[in-house]
Amino acid sequence: MVKPRLSEHFTKKLVPELMKELGYTNPMQVPKLKKIVVSMCLKEATSDMKVMEVAMGELSAITGQKPKMTRSKKAIAAFKLRAGMPLGAVVTLRGAKMYEFLDRFTNVALPRVRDFRGLSATGFDGAGNYTTGVKEQIIFPEINYDKIDKTRGMNVTFATSAKNDAEGFQLLEKLGIPFRKKGS
Repeated sequence: MVKPRLSEHFTKKLVPELMKELGYTNPMQVPKLKKIVVSMCLKEATSDMKVMEVAMGELSAITGQKPKMTRSKKAIAAFKLRAGMPLGAVVTLRGAKMYEFLDRFTNVALPRVRDFRGLSATGFDGAGNYTTGVKEQIIFPEINYDKIDKTRGMNVTFATSAKNDAEGFQLLEKLGIPFRKKGS
């Protein structure tokens, strides 16, 4: 299997740069991207199972991997929700598929977002992991615009081995994620 170009770029160019910037002596100390989790929550799926099937098909096309259906853990009467009802879909990407998705997300999908000025840098969790939301699935070229019934959003989480948010930010910025400038 061919190694993704972003993975090659990371090991050959970014690891030495990050070692110098962060003051590490060993390449194994440099923070790495561990996994990317793409998830969708579908409240309409509780009443119509076809919505779930369509959403899972779209998520599968976007990520190149079959999504796992998530179900409710407990019943909530106010939301007409019973335990075990389908609620969403989630895909965890690792290895080559993770780098391929990151490459397509930053270079193809994000530039297609209307009035895009960069991602907010406030989505870090304190441990170097970053989460952002996408409002429409149509920014991905794998989705045929004529065949969608409704636009659906999704969450994308980048899990890193960084020790803090500053290291995580530096890693993701080097990997090509376009963060918004402080003044704008």
